[in-house]
Amino acid sequence: MNIPKLPLKLWLWAASIIAAPASALDTIIIDQGYDDPTRIAVVPFETLDSTDAGIAQIVSFDLARSGQFDPLPRENMLSSPARAEDVFFRDWRILGIEYVVIGRLRKQPNGDLSVAYHLLDVFNERELTTRRIGARASELRDVAHSISDDVYEHITGIRGAFSTKLLYVLAKNAGTSYATYELKLADSDGARPRTLFESTEPLLSSSWAPDGKRVAYVSFESGRPAIVIQDIATGSRSRVAEYKGLNSAPVFSPDGNRLALVLSRDGNAEIYVKDLVSGELRRITRYPSAIDTEPTWTRDGTGLIFTSDRGGRPQIYRMDLTNSMVERLTFEGDYNARARLLPDGENLVYVHRRGRTYHIAWQNLVRDDGVRVLTATSLDESPSIAPNGRMLIYATQVGGRGILAVVSIDGRVKYRLPSAEGDVREPAWSPYMDTFSPGT
Repeated sequence: MNIPKLPLKLWLWAASIIAAPASALDTIIIDQGYDDPTRIAVVPFETLDSTDAGIAQIVSFDLARSGQFDPLPRENMLSSPARAEDVFFRDWRILGIEYVVIGRLRKQPNGDLSVAYHLLDVFNERELTTRRIGARASELRDVAHSISDDVYEHITGIRGAFSTKLLYVLAKNAGTSYATYELKLADSDGARPRTLFESTEPLLSSSWAPDGKRVAYVSFESGRPAIVIQDIATGSRSRVAEYKGLNSAPVFSPDGNRLALVLSRDGNAEIYVKDLVSGELRRITRYPSAIDTEPTWTRDGTGLIFTSDRGGRPQIYRMDLTNSMVERLTFEGDYNARARLLPDGENLVYVHRRGRTYHIAWQNLVRDDGVRVLTATSLDESPSIAPNGRMLIYATQVGGRGILAVVSIDGRVKYRLPSAEGDVREPAWSPYMDTFSPGT
């Protein structure tokens, strides 16, 4: 039987229209995926009115944008089972499907949802996992992302990151007298965006606290740069650095109790660490003839990685905070900046210039593997890594407009998240979140 198969790029574009409501990031366009993705079928979930309320579309969309899965279009399915005993594995083998996801959704008398689903291994004819989730009706997308995470982990052995969030700045009419800047929070697929803060002055350098409950960023709302920490749930804001001169590049420590930041209060751009409990401010770098900036923490919180031009050109360095020893990490190319460590603590991504083009590059800090360029767009900046270390998001430009793009850490998967509302910049991928914990 010859079952037609949509090209992955076209299917993913279409799926994004179905799965995601109108948002600041309207469409995901995949540019590149794995050559031999895993074939999976996510069957529409059974409900009393014969619809699945979009759960299957969202799960299919999540798995497809990972680049590792090729979901079967629902019109090509030979059946729509909702229970494991109703699955005829032979039908799915005919279609070349390796895994099947099925499920049921029921609405409780109080309006809450009860969702049961099963992940089945077609070739071995066995159930890999089954789970029942209880949630509020407003959490349907959260349920779907949670299922995606579960399916992804059972098949790949790697924790999924579909339930995480994106933080970014949306700039409208930038460069005009009526410009506005919004700090936005959205799902990892760009859906359900909401504005955390809006200003007529620029917003920069957003970053997450490790618990996912607070964010830090730079705001010019008072006419000069200030570092602000904002509570996501309550919206409460506090200015933690508004010194004379530069206040920039805030990054939370792994324990969330300290903030690395860049200040020029003493006349030169240097890196400081502020204790958020005691308020104590400690100067870290002392190199008056150079600019030290863009700090990020080592995994254990005992060191900082930062950008400095102390060698004549911007390069990346690491400082041990216990003894103030500094070592240079990058040597290839005349411009390397904005470094971020992967969760394993051994791999680094950063902005790397080749010729006159800025790309995102990868480097292993343990092995001498050289520098691997991950992106093919231009003017790439602000890389931020998913908490499972598999993907990173960055800002770039297409057609003279700022958009966000995602690339896998091996460079094999690439997709873009264009915006219909303005220029999108300064992305930050959240840590794993505890805001939704479905019951089992």
